[in-house]
Amino acid sequence: MKDTGKIEQEREVVPLSTAIEKSARQVGSSAGIVVFMLLGALAFAVLVGVAVFFTAVRGEEQIMTPDVCGKDIVDALLELQEKELYPRIQLRYPDTVVNRGIVLEQDPPAGTIVKAGRRVRLVVSQGVMINSIEDYRGRSIETVRVEMQALLSSNLPSIAIKEPFMYEYSHEPAGAILEQRPEPGSSINSSTVLEFVVSRGSGQAPIKTPEFTGLSVKEALDLIGKTKVDFAFKTRPVLESEKAETVVEQSPLPGIEIEADARITLTAASPEKTEEGDVFALFAYTMSKNPYPLKTLLDVQLPSGARQTLLETDFSGGEFTVPYKLPSGSVITLSLLGREIHREIVSAPFSF
Repeated sequence: MKDTGKIEQEREVVPLSTAIEKSARQVGSSAGIVVFMLLGALAFAVLVGVAVFFTAVRGEEQIMTPDVCGKDIVDALLELQEKELYPRIQLRYPDTVVNRGIVLEQDPPAGTIVKAGRRVRLVVSQGVMINSIEDYRGRSIETVRVEMQALLSSNLPSIAIKEPFMYEYSHEPAGAILEQRPEPGSSINSSTVLEFVVSRGSGQAPIKTPEFTGLSVKEALDLIGKTKVDFAFKTRPVLESEKAETVVEQSPLPGIEIEADARITLTAASPEKTEEGDVFALFAYTMSKNPYPLKTLLDVQLPSGARQTLLETDFSGGEFTVPYKLPSGSVITLSLLGREIHREIVSAPFSF
């Protein structure tokens, strides 16, 4: 208790001037901190203002508008996004057959210098507005098929084509549409089915079989391309009196009168062995049977990248067989009417 009383006495004898001086120092320190914070905030505001000013003076980035006409709307939007441009889309029914979602026009045009953030107006196809049946007579059935596929992809009223077609001999080219039902101008509904009568071409006079025996495989293929005869190849091992990679048999024999669409069977002699890396084989692919011959191309891309044609002719379908001698790794492509229908890689047979 005595110690406590002593401490209280000591507290009571602290001079008043000393307490006032201590309080003043504390107040001064707090005021300094406040002043420093105010000066820092003012300096930051000045810096932000200067940055905004120079950004506004410099202006937005100048860029060139890309060319998106003819492209799918998704691809067009991605290109605009990369350029920091924004689309304004308008939909339109075009006057011709154009797939749904294709960009028809753009504004500003491609190559225009604009600022980033600019809006670009895109006119996009809604597909063709079709209310009535067209007149397809005289047109190629293959062309009409392609157009029908475009219409199906545009979400328009479905128009189906009835197959198989009816065929007639006529003076019109093979594949030309002679008649159609419904008649041109008929209204389209949800169950419209087009029926066509297609030309087989004029009845061709009998022909005499060309002579293939003794020709090399390449010469025989060249002759087939010129005469457009229907053909089928097969191969067998070369005999002692024969020359490899040549036609050694044919049926019917040369000079025999046959129908224009009759098939000629050719036998090619295969070599006993080939050079290392080369392959002699028979390309075989079964095609759909057609009522008239269609443009058919068999070509190859060599391992070097070079391309060469093996056979170009008109073929009515069925088993398509062509002998070849090619480097291993070559890629053979079969196309019908310009569209690829089959591809295979040449590979050497396994040896044990």
